Amino acid sequence: MAELNELISEYLFVVVAVLALLVLLFLIIVVVQSVKLGRLRKRYERMMSGAGVEDLESLLLNLKMQTDSVEDEQEKQRRTMMLLEQRQRMAKTKLGMKRYNAFSDQGSDLSFSFALMDDLDNGIVVSGLHNRDSSYVYAKPLEQGSSKYALSPEEKEAVELARREGSA
Repeated sequence: MAELNELISEYLFVVVAVLALLVLLFLIIVVVQSVKLGRLRKRYERMMSGAGVEDLESLLLNLKMQTDSVEDEQEKQRRTMMLLEQRQRMAKTKLGMKRYNAFSDQGSDLSFSFALMDDLDNGIVVSGLHNRDSSYVYAKPLEQGSSKYALSPEEKEAVELARREGSA
């Protein structure tokens, strides 16, 4: 019977030692987790300080609303930019000018033709003819660089100068 008591006491000692090791291991795990939780709590408090909210859910909802607002404003600006780009294409930005002497027997290069066109070569060509007695000004509409009215060689040259200016 003494052997049995001795065997039981050895097993009991081993069980108590294993349990003590497990308790020590769990105690170490609890301490490590407690330290990590403390660090996490400090980071959370730092993040939430100055945000004007009390919890993370409120902060995230506020950020979502701000993001939606920014996206709406960005969409509005995108539409405005598209409208401006469309208007810019219609703006008369290409200019070609040709000065010449309309009446070779008198005067100098006081006559002119200038073409004013948009990106699609729509616009006008204006010619001013000058001589000693009088001056005349003519305007002709342009659609895709040509007119339903006959263009003089100087007017055609002004249109070509404007086209070249637009492609430069």
